[in-house]
Amino acid sequence: MTPTQRVADPTAPTTSLLTDMYELTMLQGALRSGTAERASVFELFGRRLPASRRFGVVAGTGRLLDAVEAFAFTGRQIDFLHRTQVVDDATLDYLREYHFSGTIRGYAEGECYFEGSPLLTVEGTFAEACILETLALSIYNYDCAVASAASRMTIAAHGRPCVDFGARRAHEQAAVAAARASVVGGFVGTSDLEAGMRYGIPTVGTAAHSFTLLHDSEEEAFAAQVASLGPGTTILVDTYDIARGVERAVRAARDGGGELGAVRLDSGDLVAEAFKVRAQLDALGATTTRITVTNDLDEYAIAGLGAAPVDSYGVGTKLVTGSGRPTAALIYKLVERAGADGEMHEVAKFSEGGKATVGGRKWAGRVMDGTGSATEELVVSAQDQDEALAALAEAGARPLQVELVHDGVVVEEHRGPHALAAAAERHRASRAELPYDAWRLSEGEPAVPTRHVDLDGRRPLRG
Repeated sequence: MTPTQRVADPTAPTTSLLTDMYELTMLQGALRSGTAERASVFELFGRRLPASRRFGVVAGTGRLLDAVEAFAFTGRQIDFLHRTQVVDDATLDYLREYHFSGTIRGYAEGECYFEGSPLLTVEGTFAEACILETLALSIYNYDCAVASAASRMTIAAHGRPCVDFGARRAHEQAAVAAARASVVGGFVGTSDLEAGMRYGIPTVGTAAHSFTLLHDSEEEAFAAQVASLGPGTTILVDTYDIARGVERAVRAARDGGGELGAVRLDSGDLVAEAFKVRAQLDALGATTTRITVTNDLDEYAIAGLGAAPVDSYGVGTKLVTGSGRPTAALIYKLVERAGADGEMHEVAKFSEGGKATVGGRKWAGRVMDGTGSATEELVVSAQDQDEALAALAEAGARPLQVELVHDGVVVEEHRGPHALAAAAERHRASRAELPYDAWRLSEGEPAVPTRHVDLDGRRPLRG
């Protein structure tokens, strides 16, 4: 799709100070040494998957594109940097005119990824690409972690819908990001209204225990809820006694002219209570009334409820904290840059302790076997795109990278509500390609190994 220039909103918040100071001091140093305008290629990737994760899920792409477009330095920000002497006047002059004019390629949002997968490739001058590091990492590390957790939870749910209830368990803006990332991982709704407005996510919610406690009796509370929201509402039945609550909820809905939509269980032994409540509902003739459960769920608790007569899950704390893995452990490194000779050179870290990197621009594809199951993540180092894509095609690999920003202009198909829906569908398809081991919740090795092939034979420079 052809990129289209969006007219910037002067009142929109800027993202330029959502960064670490060293990025601006590096910029200052590069401007002084005359290297700031060197063509550079940065790569965002993970050396390895977080412990217990057999695959990762790409999420945050749409948010990053909005953030890159909003990455500009206002007068107030320039004044702050000047007043606090973060950088010198020459650097401030550069920042006043900053706009990313390079190109960003990456895995399409919703794709699964593995060790060494080049999730983002950022091409531009060193000056304009280096200062995007923290912004890109803060978005991708969080969103990918949440989406990966959400994917594991929807695997455990076996088709039963999962809804995000995590707004009160995270920073208010992180909650919005988590709601979006959860949809990429397969969730179908959120309680967070800001996320609903911003990203077009269906919103859900009825009443909490405080609504019941407000009224003089449980009967009055349930009658008031039905009068307000209709008999198809979901009623929380565990404020006092669950069995009595179920009976009163069903009666309130019928007095309101219909059958109760659902009951919510938020405490106790959820497996045992679900069986008892289902039997009670059926005995009352409320066979269409559903059961939804909440109460600190994670993928393991959801799996444990698999045999119980539960219809849906509301997930909060464990979702917004990545279910024990709150970061995707991604990094952002310079892998190629122009030298004093004007030629592009591979660069890499040679650090010990597992922190070395692989230099050079990379292209990625997923190799399938005859049954359509993924067998390998193929990462090709090459200077020439056509050569790299030819190598992927020869190996039978499905190319994974798409253009996200072209010459500083966002490719619109990759952001907005339509892009989020496409990402969710893409994830379903990408996950379905993985071998059976990927779907297991137990700890283990990555479901798909990564193989690196160097086509151009260059070696990273040692300074």
